Amino acid sequence: YKLSIAPEMDIMEYCRKEWRGNTPVAKTMRKGYEAVAQKFASIRRVRGDNYCALRATLFQALSQATQLPNWLRSEDFTMLPESLLSKYDWIKQWQLKEKLGRKMGEISEEIKEYLILLRRKWKNISEIKGPIEKQEACDKLFKNEDEEYSLYEALKFLMLNTAIELYNDDKNGRRVPVFSWLLFARDTSSNPCQLMHNHLNHIGHSGGLEQVEMFLLAYALQYTIQVYRLYKHSTDEFITLYPNDPEEDWPVVTLITEDDRHYNIPVGMCQETML
Repeated sequence: YKLSIAPEMDIMEYCRKEWRGNTPVAKTMRKGYEAVAQKFASIRRVRGDNYCALRATLFQALSQATQLPNWLRSEDFTMLPESLLSKYDWIKQWQLKEKLGRKMGEISEEIKEYLILLRRKWKNISEIKGPIEKQEACDKLFKNEDEEYSLYEALKFLMLNTAIELYNDDKNGRRVPVFSWLLFARDTSSNPCQLMHNHLNHIGHSGGLEQVEMFLLAYALQYTIQVYRLYKHSTDEFITLYPNDPEEDWPVVTLITEDDRHYNIPVGMCQETML
């Protein structure tokens, strides 16, 4: 197996190894890592493929899960693929894990399986009381490639569902978050169908998540994603929140990025981190 999330390493030791030189960039990175080290003791490297934003976010969410989120509890949750496909014919072109050219019925069943797997894993891990046992369960899940990639497909489908809801809300004159306008203001995603074809279908294959899609992921999971963007150290954007006006009851996960493309995970809080 390939380990998707590397073991813990001291955060400043990692920084010294990665950023030795005296270039302006190296200095900024070192300062960024020093600031993160005020809050977190260690870092875990996340495997760098095009799933890394999904991987880092899901790993953090599961690592600290103590209950099943409301949206995962709802009766209709597993009926989502069927219900969306009955309204939007274009979803037949959803690209599943490297497999092309499938019948609509198969897509619906397969995504349903992924959603059921997501609910089951989340439930099982959230019921584990001991932090060490919980961490072991997460590590084990992220060593099982087949299950891990199925979970990312579930997350991508939830992102599509959220995008459709936001698009329809806007069309019907309801208030939507600002990022939703930005999402659909792109030439490549002026509606959910284009978003699927030009963006979501490529995540994990030929591209990762763009900034605006980090907001979409946060809304789909109903989590606030707090990101230390190290290259923005000493600017207002050093710690960026997705969404930037989070709901108070959303749990918070924290990630680290050096370039807004690859994400790693800070662990071992030095103190209670409050937003």
